[in-house]
Amino acid sequence: MKRTLWMTMFAILALAVWLMAQPSGDPLIEGFRTVEVASVSDAMEQLYGQRNYMSHDMRPLATTKFAGPAVTVLLKKEEHKEGSKASEGMLDAIDNAKPGSVYVMVVEDGADYAGIGALMATAMKYRGMAGAVVDGSVRDTPQIHRLQFPVFSRGVAPSTTINHYRVAGVNVPVTCAGARVSAGDMVVADEDGVAVVPRAKAEEVLKKAQALDDTEHSMLPFIEKFKSIKEAVAKFGRI
Repeated sequence: MKRTLWMTMFAILALAVWLMAQPSGDPLIEGFRTVEVASVSDAMEQLYGQRNYMSHDMRPLATTKFAGPAVTVLLKKEEHKEGSKASEGMLDAIDNAKPGSVYVMVVEDGADYAGIGALMATAMKYRGMAGAVVDGSVRDTPQIHRLQFPVFSRGVAPSTTINHYRVAGVNVPVTCAGARVSAGDMVVADEDGVAVVPRAKAEEVLKKAQALDDTEHSMLPFIEKFKSIKEAVAKFGRI
């Protein structure tokens, strides 16, 4: 009983610290934190004819929603005996990350390797990062759940990348679960998945996504009242 109470109090404290660490005042980031990823994806397609969302198996460990500029890390598969020395770059990326940023890690052929675990997630949280997206697996999920730090991955595995991978680049362009991501691009995540918006297109995409959100949210009560989705689409022009 005491242990359960202590764990609950720790989780509440950790969440409070993380929320206080999130920067505010950037209208672009704040805007993307409120729109739906589905609308961001639609906006990218309607404005630019581009698909820049991650594959369906990029899923969150827990219900979450976040947005922020990307910090990218690329791991290449290579057997060696250098231990964590070969991974210093991915740790530097965390220690040098600005509050509110999103850690985007690509683990080459990494479905059976955990790119991050509790130690890295703890460091990200207390650096004030918004979340992590891993094209690979994660581990230490009970501890990450207690941290209440948002993590997306393509799977869960007990393995390590140490001695099996080497950092090939930090803040370099990567393809993460099918989506192209460069450092500073806007990463937007919720229960529907993860979308990526190039920084240069972010303002226009946000404006379009907000308009799509507004339209859809207006359609819902219309459908409830008139019990016809066909009439709603004819009136509002969206499905």
